[in-house]
Amino acid sequence: MQEQLCSVYAISSLTRDYIYVGLAFDPAVRIDQHQRGSERTTKPYGPFQTLLIEAHPNRALARYREKYLKSGSGKEFLKELRAASRS
Repeated sequence: MQEQLCSVYAISSLTRDYIYVGLAFDPAVRIDQHQRGSERTTKPYGPFQTLLIEAHPNRALARYREKYLKSGSGKEFLKELRAASRS
């Protein structure tokens, strides 16, 4: 059985200083749920800008990358991406 691609995504609030990192098998659907305010964790921070979507061959590798992006150096990388997208 072949494993399904799993994606890591990062979204940034357009109104507050907040970046959310998650993983999903269908990132477009998942990001839409955040945009609509369907997710309790991100509801107060919407609307969002998508900073990053990375596809990985399986969930384990996606989870490894997600953990990095949630670390201090990973957050700094995402903040640089956000700054570059706003300039």
